[in-house]
Amino acid sequence: MTSILTGDIINSRTHDAKDWLNLLKAELNLYGKSPKQWEIYRGDSFQVEIEPKHALKAAILIKASLKQFKTMDVRIAIGLGDKNYDANNITEANGSAFINSGECFEQLKKTNLALKSNRPEFDAPLNIMLELALLTMNTWTPTTASLVKLALTHPESNQKELAELTQSTQGNISQGLKRAGYDEILKMIQFYSKNVNL
Repeated sequence: MTSILTGDIINSRTHDAKDWLNLLKAELNLYGKSPKQWEIYRGDSFQVEIEPKHALKAAILIKASLKQFKTMDVRIAIGLGDKNYDANNITEANGSAFINSGECFEQLKKTNLALKSNRPEFDAPLNIMLELALLTMNTWTPTTASLVKLALTHPESNQKELAELTQSTQGNISQGLKRAGYDEILKMIQFYSKNVNL
């Protein structure tokens, strides 16, 4: 089993591409090399293959990266399934993970993060959780988004250590993570990771 994230940037033209493109590439580089594991196409769309248990955290990290730019956001569909045709370019590979990701992406009208696997009983509760989480995540300010990104990429750091990294106070970090819904988002990621491979 694998997972394919298909995404596109919302309001990509409101910022200079070189600002956010390098950030997106740095994020995608964590999961492998382009164009085999990830590819950016049509200027502001991307596809990346990620180990299933890390897919949701990766999607939230990509969102946090791009929300550091005012007015920008991202739409991401997570497709879970098989990969039965490998290619040098991820966008030419195939399998149920790709089909699920594509179909899920086509349905992203009212929401901007969802997933689809071959297990509807897994998808349904998770997509409800994602819709609820997005009520908070979609309102992240650039400051909140960068704090979430920092906390997710330093999972072993406590609030005091995060405060030192940002030259902030522990109180500010605590308030910021609370506003971001960070604890609840972590619980959702843990629930997803535990159940994705069952």
